[in-house]
Amino acid sequence: MTTLQTALVFRHNSNGSSCLDNYCFPRKYASNVTSLFKSPRQLAYGKKNILMTTNTTATTAAAAACKDNHLHEGGSGEATIMAPSDHLERLHAAGGIGVLEFLGGKNYLVTGATGFLAKVLIEKLLRTVPDVGKIYVLIRANDNQAAAERLKTDIVDSELFKSLESLHGESYKTFMLNKLIPVAGDVCKSDLGIETNLAAEIAQVVDVVVNSSASTTFDERYDVAINTNTRGPCRVLGFAKKCKNLRVFLHVSTAYVNGKSGIIPETPIQMEQGMRSQVYPNEVDIEAEVKIALQSKEAFQVKSTPSMKELGLQRAKKHGWKNTYAFTKAMGEMMLNKERENIPVVIIRPSVIESTYREPLPGWIEGNRMMDPMMLFYGKGQLPGFLANPKAVIDIVPVDMVVNTILVAVAKHGLEAKPELNVYHAASSVSNPILLYDFFNYCCDHFKSSPLRDRDGKKIRITDMKFLSSMSDFSSYISSVIIEQNGLMDHQAMTNDKVFQKIKTKCEKLEALFLNLAQLYEPYMFYTSWFDNGKVDALVKMMSVEEKKLFECDVGIIDWKEYISNIHIPGFRTYVLKGK
Repeated sequence: MTTLQTALVFRHNSNGSSCLDNYCFPRKYASNVTSLFKSPRQLAYGKKNILMTTNTTATTAAAAACKDNHLHEGGSGEATIMAPSDHLERLHAAGGIGVLEFLGGKNYLVTGATGFLAKVLIEKLLRTVPDVGKIYVLIRANDNQAAAERLKTDIVDSELFKSLESLHGESYKTFMLNKLIPVAGDVCKSDLGIETNLAAEIAQVVDVVVNSSASTTFDERYDVAINTNTRGPCRVLGFAKKCKNLRVFLHVSTAYVNGKSGIIPETPIQMEQGMRSQVYPNEVDIEAEVKIALQSKEAFQVKSTPSMKELGLQRAKKHGWKNTYAFTKAMGEMMLNKERENIPVVIIRPSVIESTYREPLPGWIEGNRMMDPMMLFYGKGQLPGFLANPKAVIDIVPVDMVVNTILVAVAKHGLEAKPELNVYHAASSVSNPILLYDFFNYCCDHFKSSPLRDRDGKKIRITDMKFLSSMSDFSSYISSVIIEQNGLMDHQAMTNDKVFQKIKTKCEKLEALFLNLAQLYEPYMFYTSWFDNGKVDALVKMMSVEEKKLFECDVGIIDWKEYISNIHIPGFRTYVLKGK
């Protein structure tokens, strides 16, 4: 057992009240104190620790040792170090779920481990749950050595983990390599492509499986999207069924699996039910869709990517979904519901995931998320208008709140261990909506006060966002903007054919880029659905005060102007644009 220097201890006062004391053990006493325990283990409780034991003699002796050596910080009365059952009774009496109690000591398998969401999840577990067990991280790599290299590059050396590095100091890398086990694998392969002996080890020890692997491209090739988003979750579930200690299986989906309008409930999608089935008999036969994707891949063969992308969009729209991503993720949910058997399954449906709100540092982000391409082009002055309804709600949620929702749901349903499927929306459109008009206003405020600079170092001036209501209007508008900005009709261009052709080619590429962006985003820029998050609100109400502090998942606390202008965009400029 690691030498402990602090322990959280209940102290019972003579007047009948009780409180918590933080007892400190210098290293020279720690071995004497911990030796009193038969099977001691450390349990996180906020930023403190609790020594837990089932040996009542040991608890009394340890408490006495604290008092006799004057090692406690303040307080008087009788001190006791709680046994697990005593602590859980007090916790539940205080209205807590027992999040830390469940998460501690568990071993995890996380797929999509080098992705944006999973990295924040891993960091949160390591920082908040000191006695977390092993975290097996599934990484797409040729072998375990290559997976280990990616683990170091993408996780251990990531800016996201600097707080954890500061906490552990020189022992940081040792701590990380002890907790994180790189696993070469792929959700698109049988048995996840994991080496046989390692797969057997994982199946023996893992308690929780989190599947966050996905292809998030809206217009992905149909065969790729089905293999990853529809069949992939079932392969992960199949592996999870082999884990003898499995307590809960959690799947990260998307709120947009529901293509309906109005308030969307936190309920499972029924197998073989199309979104348009109330009007048209377009029920989804998933096996038929898989067959179509595979047969089409073989038929198209050479230069098949454009055709396979178009096929995905066609199939999605036929059944009432907006794009290939949402459709294949919906089919993935349906398959999980069909094949889960007696496994406790939790599905988290995030909306648009953006940068961290608070943890481990405000504004951390990786890559261009959904709103960021528009935000960046707008800040550069290249996209002063867009195809969108200014009164539409854009559902955004910070990644750390999604992670907290995941961990709280894992704990709740891991403790209950009921063989059922539960769905949660990590979303803001019902409890704290933000309009597109406000989003771009906050972007405008930021870029006017802290403008980006062009290649010559000059500040880029921007105007208020112009909203266009039709694709034809947007096409005409953006074409004229591009021509003016790039000087296609200037005298020099008009009198020099070489210059004219160069500028013309650039303008055509920009126009194609922005028109494609508008086409992909159009369903979300005129969105007429809101995601009910009442079940997440219920989780929040069940949590203790301490749990709410450690696992903030109430999107209602977000000040959108503060978040967009002073957290998200500065974070994007720092971590994606590298300080520009």
